[in-house]
Amino acid sequence: MSTIAESQEGTVSVHTTVDTVGSLTVVGGETGLVGVYFDEHRHLPDPSGFGPVSYDGVGLSDFAEVRRQLGEYFVGARRTFDLPLAPRGNDFPHRVWALLRDIPYGETRSYGQLATLLGGVGLARAVGAANGLNPLSIVVPCHRVVGSGGALVGYAGGLDRKRFLLGLEAAQPSGPETGRLF
Repeated sequence: MSTIAESQEGTVSVHTTVDTVGSLTVVGGETGLVGVYFDEHRHLPDPSGFGPVSYDGVGLSDFAEVRRQLGEYFVGARRTFDLPLAPRGNDFPHRVWALLRDIPYGETRSYGQLATLLGGVGLARAVGAANGLNPLSIVVPCHRVVGSGGALVGYAGGLDRKRFLLGLEAAQPSGPETGRLF
């Protein structure tokens, strides 16, 4: 199981790109994977903080392993990721991101359900904000969070990608032409 280590400001970061559902920018630090971002990622941090390009990674961020595990995920051979994770953020987002990692492959949870687990449905907006700032797209599966009643809402990589990822995990076609969202 992946571990989440608190990333320290000022640590060395490097990045690379991985071609999957479009190009992903993968950012690694000495204590693990720091970010996985889409080309048109909403809430993209300043790329100057990603550090220099590295094919291999640095410290515990092994980019060859990241490529391998993402490849396995996209062919349906991997349901969870086993990578050292070091996302940057304060306590509340870390708590939300930990809950995201507990959502089983092929299943979804609502913002309200996650908020209830954190102390009350009144936290749903805060859960949504933390979910939207998840720096580890796909690896920490924020695409598995839906609106009330199962509505497909918000995703940093766009709703088409969210629909694709949920469809991939359901192992069924998805989208408007099928009459299914998941």
